[in-house]
Amino acid sequence: MKLDGILFDKDGTLFDFAATWNAWAASLIRDLADGDDALARRIADAAHFDLATDQFAPTSPIIAGTNREAAECIASALPGRDVDELEQEMMIRAASAPLQPPVPLEPLLAELAGRGLQLGVMTNDSEYAARAHMGAAGVADRFRMLIGFDSGHGAKPAPTPLLAFASACGLDPARVAMVGDSTHDLIAGRAAGMVTIAVLTGLAGPAELSPHADVILPHIGHLPDWLDAA
Repeated sequence: MKLDGILFDKDGTLFDFAATWNAWAASLIRDLADGDDALARRIADAAHFDLATDQFAPTSPIIAGTNREAAECIASALPGRDVDELEQEMMIRAASAPLQPPVPLEPLLAELAGRGLQLGVMTNDSEYAARAHMGAAGVADRFRMLIGFDSGHGAKPAPTPLLAFASACGLDPARVAMVGDSTHDLIAGRAAGMVTIAVLTGLAGPAELSPHADVILPHIGHLPDWLDAA
C-alpha cells in the first residue's frame, strides 16, 4: 500500500529516549530534592528511575504518559507540592532537554517529504515542548501538524489525536503510518486504522511491541528502505 502520510511520536522515536531524557530526569529529581537524598530516592522510586545508573526502568509511567501524568507521578513523592505548578515547571524544563535524534532529522524528513508524504508529530508531551524541540532541531517547518496531549484532541492511546491529523491533512487514516516506540503509540495507531511502525529507540523491546506493530524497525532512519520494499 502506498502511504500518503506519516505521523511520528516524539520521545523515543524522533529522539532516542534514553540519550535525551535520562540525564534530564536525573537533574530534575536532584533539583526537586534540594540535597535531601532520602527525598530524591522517593521521587526516583515514584518515577521508576534508578539514581545509581541515572536510567529510567521500562516500567516507568512517565515514559509514555502525558506531561500531566508525569507531574502527578512526581508529585506523589512531594506532599503539598502543587501539581499545576510542577507540571508547568516540568514543561518549561523539558523544552530545553538535550535532544539526541537517532539519525540527522533534516535529511530524513526532506526525503520523506520529497516522496509526497505529509508529516506530523503527535506526542503525549505538551505542544509547547513539541514546538520547542522541533524548532531546536531545525525541522519544525517539515511538519503539517505538531500535536501535544494538551492540543485539544486527547492523548495516546486514544486514536482521536491521530484521526485529527488525518482529517486536517485530508488523508485516509488507512494510508497513514503511526511511528512510535511504545505500545501507547501502536495501540492508538491500530485504533485509528493506521499502519503501525515500531522503532527500538525507546525502552520497549520487540516482544512488547510486536503484537501491536505491522513492522519493527531499529530506528526511523530505516523508513526510506522500508517504504521502497513495501
